[in-house]
Amino acid sequence: MSTDPDDDRRADEETAGTPRPQPRPAPAGLGDAIRDAVTESVTAGLQAASDSLDELDGLGDRIRAGVEDALGDALGPSALRGLSHPLRVKILDLLNTRGPLTASGLAELVGESSGSTSYHLRQLAKHGFVREVEGKGTARERWWETVPGRFSVMPDPADDPGTRMAKDLVNAEFERARQEKIWAVLRAMNDAPQRHSEWVEATTLSTISLRATPEQLERIVVAVQAVLAEQVAPIRRQRDVPGARPVQIHFNAFPVVGGEE
Repeated sequence: MSTDPDDDRRADEETAGTPRPQPRPAPAGLGDAIRDAVTESVTAGLQAASDSLDELDGLGDRIRAGVEDALGDALGPSALRGLSHPLRVKILDLLNTRGPLTASGLAELVGESSGSTSYHLRQLAKHGFVREVEGKGTARERWWETVPGRFSVMPDPADDPGTRMAKDLVNAEFERARQEKIWAVLRAMNDAPQRHSEWVEATTLSTISLRATPEQLERIVVAVQAVLAEQVAPIRRQRDVPGARPVQIHFNAFPVVGGEE
């Protein structure tokens, strides 16, 4: 097949006259800019993830501790039955206020035989209220102390009749013990005011009457308990401090039954 040289020349001229698209030069530093932007984005994402992990760090432990604390406050049916005996409540109260004692020492204080107090101590230990003092005493004369912690015997709407009765007994015994201590200190201060003068200034028996909603009363209770926890923690379980003696702090906050809303 023959071709006309002139046609080829015209095609070349036409082609030469039509500008061909040229590749656009990349802006200076575009690669660096993209790399910096990607790095910044990734870094920000990693930081956000790290912050989230920091916030979550220990969350499981805190939740677990809160649940265990809440569950640990309320006595289970078995522990409640183990405590619901007037003499056991009295023994537990004496160990709380006077510190470690033997079965014989407790027997003298409560007017019972050492065999009786020894039996009730074993029952309290079985349910986790008391324990033997390590490194003190002998096989025949063991020393006992309370197990650190707290528990609650507050009424619960879900309680069955037997549980309500057991709680009533325990609460009545604890309240009786509190009232006995208050009357005893009032008599002592009245009979020998000079001897107890320094304790008169440190003692208070106060009642505040007001009107409040459940939410307002709860806020007061939480605030007071926080202050008590802060002040008590450094001196809890201290021993052999000059001038120190057993003390109790009672704090009651409750609605008056029969009062109109």
